[in-house]
Amino acid sequence: MAELTGKVALVSGAGQGVGQGIALALAAAGAAVALAGRTLAKVEATAATITTRGGRALPVLCDVFDGAQISAAVAQCVQQLGGVDILVNNAYDGAFGPLLSLDDEAFMRGIRSGPLASFRFMRACYPHFKARGGGHVVNLATSAAVRWDSSNYGAYAVAKQGIRALTRAAASEWGRDNIRVNTIVPLASSPAMARWVASDPEGPAFIRTVPLQRVGDCEADIGRAVVALVGTGMGYVSGATIPLDGGQSYFG
Repeated sequence: MAELTGKVALVSGAGQGVGQGIALALAAAGAAVALAGRTLAKVEATAATITTRGGRALPVLCDVFDGAQISAAVAQCVQQLGGVDILVNNAYDGAFGPLLSLDDEAFMRGIRSGPLASFRFMRACYPHFKARGGGHVVNLATSAAVRWDSSNYGAYAVAKQGIRALTRAAASEWGRDNIRVNTIVPLASSPAMARWVASDPEGPAFIRTVPLQRVGDCEADIGRAVVALVGTGMGYVSGATIPLDGGQSYFG
């Protein structure tokens, strides 16, 4: 029996990249997976892949900028899959560029799709976690917040550091309910990574600083690590930030 058989996971931004890789790995480990995304065709494609592999998946239309859609996505997951045990807050859509190039709306875009959306998902899932005797939240952050030079990534770093603070607070408050909350920091060959390497002159040099000398695979390196994190073997880990980046970043 796979380790996560009988568990239900909800992954936001599951239509491509890291979110898709995590969803595929969770399904391979036996979990039924609700795939939330704002482009239905993309999450349907991920669901089709999972189904072809013999897993169970539910595509869910959800724009994380809309709190009502987040609540509806959690309700749909619970109604159609029987509950929720694992939440992965992967979706994010924020602004990049020099600080002085950003207006209030651009700056707040990352806050709304990052820590606010993560909080909304977590709040909606909490009573279902508690009813099932516990649960797991995996939030996503970025090494841009600890880079030697965060130029052009300030707003992004602010939003993602807010998610790390949210993780710590929830881990502290919800541990008594057997709910573990952790943050991962992935470096993987996603469409977003490909766009960044192509557009940023520092991209190729940054990749060369990875000690393992490669960019991670979304499913094999990131997804399987998440499976391990929410499994029983790491049951004493909560409130942590775990880099999944081949040793590139340093979170002191």
